[in-house]
Amino acid sequence: MLDFTTIAGLVMGVVLLSTGIIISGETATFMALRYFASLSSAFVTFGGAICATILQFPWTDLKRVPGIIAKAFQHKATDTKKLIEDMIKYAEIARRDGILALEGLAESIEDEFLVKGLQLAVDGTDPELIQQMMITELEYVHERHSQGKKVFDALATYLPAFGMIGTVMGLVMMLTQLSNPKAIGPSMALALITTFYGAVGAYLVCMPLAKKLEARSKEEGLIKEMIIRGVMSIQSGDNPRIVSQKLRIFLPPNLRPKLK
Repeated sequence: MLDFTTIAGLVMGVVLLSTGIIISGETATFMALRYFASLSSAFVTFGGAICATILQFPWTDLKRVPGIIAKAFQHKATDTKKLIEDMIKYAEIARRDGILALEGLAESIEDEFLVKGLQLAVDGTDPELIQQMMITELEYVHERHSQGKKVFDALATYLPAFGMIGTVMGLVMMLTQLSNPKAIGPSMALALITTFYGAVGAYLVCMPLAKKLEARSKEEGLIKEMIIRGVMSIQSGDNPRIVSQKLRIFLPPNLRPKLK
């Protein structure tokens, strides 16, 4: 499912910036946008930032970037309320028919993390070992997500820096050609547009995407923490009402009364 807020934010940002450029001139026209189109500025700013990011990270992290970007634009939200209700149902089955009765439910469960936890419980694994294994997997998920966020954090850091480098380059070119008035304009444009590109790339694209990935990671981590508590409660044979009380704290207060 496409994430509407990510797409809407980027599109609206580009549209509003373009509109501001168009109406800033004496005559509102799309031709004003051509003054902000500079291939040399793009090479200096974006090319430099990308190369610096490649230099910073190993290939194992960089090859995951396409998937990380897709995760920022696509998101399948977990219905927390339904997941809690399902786990209460599993607790009822385990308490009524024994925990081995859960063995045949794996095919109907979509969440692989929950399936692994219940399978460990059905296999009679030691409770401490179950908890340790699930927490270890949760920590690995957090680490994997943090590496993806660090790539965008690095880009957000390097883009303004290379924008300033482009500004210095443009000023140097301008100062060396003061005797040629025709060369001053392009050099000054390079000096200013690189800073513009760096700021827009960092603050409109990279930093918001890094924050979005951080939010996604926290959301997924919260779901997995809830699953760990639920599995441990089911494994210990808690009453379904106790399971419900343990898990309902993960719901917003307005949804707790609706929990079956």
